[in-house]
Formats: sequence, structure tokens, C-alpha cells
Amino acid sequence: MFDLTTIRSEGSLARALSGLVLGLICALGLGAFFYPFLLSVPPAGGVNSAHQATAPLIFLLLGPALLVLLVAELSGGRLSTRSLAVLGVLTALVAVLRIPAGPGDSPTFFFLIILAGYVYGGVFGFLLGALGLFVSAVITGGVGPWMPFQMFVAGWMGLGTALIAPLGRRLRPGAELLLLVAYGYLWGLLFGALMNLWFWPFSPPGALSWSPGIGFGETLRRYAAFYALTSFAWDSLRAVGNALLILLLGRPVLKELRRFKARFEFRVE
Repeated sequence: MFDLTTIRSEGSLARALSGLVLGLICALGLGAFFYPFLLSVPPAGGVNSAHQATAPLIFLLLGPALLVLLVAELSGGRLSTRSLAVLGVLTALVAVLRIPAGPGDSPTFFFLIILAGYVYGGVFGFLLGALGLFVSAVITGGVGPWMPFQMFVAGWMGLGTALIAPLGRRLRPGAELLLLVAYGYLWGLLFGALMNLWFWPFSPPGALSWSPGIGFGETLRRYAAFYALTSFAWDSLRAVGNALLILLLGRPVLKELRRFKARFEFRVE
């Protein structure tokens, strides 16, 4: 029989594996977004064929990695079978909530990824964002070379809540809600700014496009101009939509998420 020390040791090992796998997934995502900028010649095929060949490979690596991350979280005690059921229910809700669109066709499910990650932890938020985007893409017919990139960015949205959770716990409820509103607004802009990068390096030559050898500073300048002219207004509507949904629904949703966490959470200390 295993003693308590053995159980704790195995839990620590599983949590270390979870951190390693999460780091590798994030590295895969960063590589997928930014490898075109390392090429010495412009990517061939243009915007219409962006990542047609690489997206299936990226997804082929991402899918099993998410499964390993999920198993590691279960083995490490940060997810129990009950909280796994909560993850499944929330993933289904994210998929359903993608159907109605908010202001500027903004996704109406971002607020749930943010609030769940904030309550259940950044890794939970990452899994919810990535899996929720996958399921919703399948349901809504949004499967394409952009899908793994959406999964990465939505996952990072949920993961980033781990950075604000320690501060939020020290704030009063009203201030905590405003912190989440600000986070939702920021990610309304970041989602679009990051997603543009999956196709922008493939754009035809022009004053606002990337080309090899222009340097880091010029790349940033061109992309900032491209974003301001093509995406900022649209993403601002998404940001406002996120902020309004968190402002209106944040308190009751946080209350229910915390109630389920208190009932179902199990952790090996």
C-alpha cells in the first residue's frame, strides 16, 4: 500500500509534469504564430493559403498534449473527477454561447473562460479556453487552419487569470469585479491583435505588410499601423462586449463557480 508520503510525492511529480506540458504547449503556440517571421523569404501562397500545410500538424501535436495536460492535472490532484465534470459542462456552455454574437460579432463566451479561470486556476482556464474553442468550432462549422490558433489564444486568455487572481483575492467584491472587467476589456483587444498574426506575415507586399529583413522595430511599426487601420475599431466592440458581460453577470457567475469549487474541489496537500 502507498503511504501518504508516496501519494504526495506522486502528486508533486504529476504537477511538475503538468507545468512542463503546459510550457511545451505554450512554446508550440508561440512557435506556430511567429515562425513565419524567422523565414528568409516571404511565406508562399499568400493569405488564402496561410498555414494550410502547417495547421494540421500543429493540431496533431496540440490535441494529445492537451490530453496529457488533463491527465497530469487529475493525477496531481488539482483536478478531481467532479471538477473534471464541471470542466465538461463549462466547455459545453462555451460551445453553445458561441452561437449568439455580441457587439461587433464579438464572442459571448469569453467572459465564462475568464471567470472560470479566475476561480478554478489558470490551467483550468487554459483547458477551458482551448477545449471550448475546439468544440464550438466543430459545432458551428468554424473548422479551418485558424482553429488551433484560436485554441491557443483562448487558452492564454484563461491562463492569464492566474496573474490577477492573487490581487483579486485581496480586493473588496466591487473592486474585484472591476479588475475582471478591465481584464476582459484588455483581452477583447488582445484576442484580435494576436489572431491577426496567424495570417499577417502571409499578406502580399505593401506598406503595412511584413517582409524579411525589415527589422524588429519596423515590423512593430507596420503591424501597429495595420492593426489600427483594420482591427482596432472591431476589437474595441469586442472589448466593450466582454466588459459589459462581466459587469452584468460577473457576481452571480462567480458565486456559482465558487460554490461548486467549495463542494467539488479535492487536492493532495
